[in-house]
Amino acid sequence: MPAVRFGVAAESPSAEESPRRLHRLGGNPSGKKPMHFVVTIDNTGETFRCSDESNVLQGMEQLQRKGIPVGCRNGGCGVCKVQVTEGLYTKRKMSRGVISVDEEASGCVLACKIYPQSNLRVEVVGKMARAVLAQKSMSFDFGFATATVINQPDEEK
Repeated sequence: MPAVRFGVAAESPSAEESPRRLHRLGGNPSGKKPMHFVVTIDNTGETFRCSDESNVLQGMEQLQRKGIPVGCRNGGCGVCKVQVTEGLYTKRKMSRGVISVDEEASGCVLACKIYPQSNLRVEVVGKMARAVLAQKSMSFDFGFATATVINQPDEEK
């Protein structure tokens, strides 16, 4: 399974390091500790750590983050479609009904089907991108505090 950087094939990890192989075997046969990488969601600025043995969507869900929309979790619905803008990842087979060959080649992939091999930056795209942006705009912080002074009437004498 080739590693991909910005949608271009890069060095292939060995069979022992392949997330597909690790998943199929149900563990880490080499006994090495999983590596963790930082994933940044450009739409919201949110970041989370993700193991090279977990797909990006699982990593986000395990940390109870909400930056990437969640659908079927198996690559068939396309709800978790993201554009990888930076970083190296491995990928599994994706449904051509939701990701075309050209999209995949340009780094547009499903978060439930990619495994980080370095720190990643992703942007949520597709039909759920507007919902992510709406969620971000609903939770805002102006960065200043307000104070209210309440004047008490003078006591009668």
